[in-house]
Amino acid sequence: MAVKAKAPAKKTAAKKVTVKKAPARKASSKASKFVCGTCGLTVAVDDWGNMAVGEIICCEKPMKAKK
Repeated sequence: MAVKAKAPAKKTAAKKVTVKKAPARKASSKASKFVCGTCGLTVAVDDWGNMAVGEIICCEKPMKAKK
């Protein structure tokens, strides 16, 4: 007796799930902004407190103040 082969099952495409990202918040306009000239990292400093900071270091170089 011969065995009949089954027809391959149809594959359906899986639905893609899209995830919506929350919109990026802008830094406060009162914040001081610094940018690394090497890697491009941007840092926003809201409040210095009672500290007197001369510079912020990134990539072994001082970050420049961004206006």
